[in-house]
Amino acid sequence: MPITVTPTDATLGAVVTDVDLAQLDDATWEEIHAAFLTYGVLIFPGQNLTEEAQGAFALRFGNIEKLNPKQDKPTVQFSNQKPDGTTAQPSDPGYPLMRGNEGWHTDSTYMPLAAKAAMLMALVVPPEGGETEFADMRAAYDALSPQMQEKLEGLSAHHSLYHSQSKAGYVHETDHLYGFHDKGAPRRPVIKTHPETGRKSIYTGRHAYGIVGMAPEESEALLDALMEDACQPPRTYRHSWQVGDLVVWDNRCLMHRARPYDTGHPRVLRASRIAGEPETELAPTFPDPRAEAYRPTTSNESALATA
Repeated sequence: MPITVTPTDATLGAVVTDVDLAQLDDATWEEIHAAFLTYGVLIFPGQNLTEEAQGAFALRFGNIEKLNPKQDKPTVQFSNQKPDGTTAQPSDPGYPLMRGNEGWHTDSTYMPLAAKAAMLMALVVPPEGGETEFADMRAAYDALSPQMQEKLEGLSAHHSLYHSQSKAGYVHETDHLYGFHDKGAPRRPVIKTHPETGRKSIYTGRHAYGIVGMAPEESEALLDALMEDACQPPRTYRHSWQVGDLVVWDNRCLMHRARPYDTGHPRVLRASRIAGEPETELAPTFPDPRAEAYRPTTSNESALATA
């Protein structure tokens, strides 16, 4: 039986049914991969995969990016729930990253090797809020005027988690979870050509700053305006999680953000992130002045993150 692919009302996204991802053959995988390249984000309701099955599906897309230096499996939990069962408070390590990710971003652009794709499976969801929203940067590029497209071609910006967390009102702690990326700020093109489809997209997000050749104020204004204009209907899709949903998206052409919720309720998503191919996703790095905000604290390995 072929899979059923039902597009959303937005310029991105499709719901995929009539498939059991735990029993995936090569022919069905090819159908899924083709839909992934077309729609950018795929929603698989009612999957309820084990860790092993989710990991096997993630490995279909490529090598796993480790979200923690001690990670020894292809999945990790993104959760606001602490080991004792209570939920994270503003003073807890990881809470700033959880809230910072409510800004539009692409995963791992602040690391030398950016992510190719990512997936989340819902294990526990709050009674309301906590959705994940996606924005189509391909359609956003297409909507630019020819003059703006020409202006952006050839421009590049630096990407830094120090910058994005500072802009959100937090200090990034390099010894927490993502600290192993601390090799400087990657410099990435503002307009990216997708390595498989050839489509162009805007490639910035909350981690981007310091367009080369521009004054800081001019760069910040341009980057903010690009994101504000890009992330508008019909180029956005908001997913309301149900337990058992698995969602996978293409980081090379989409932005995403978490939506707020009452953090007194637990929200637990099992994540897999797929590393990009070095030929297209590896970027040169440069000294990051935002790193001067680093404040050492007691190391905490809990994955208090959100997506």
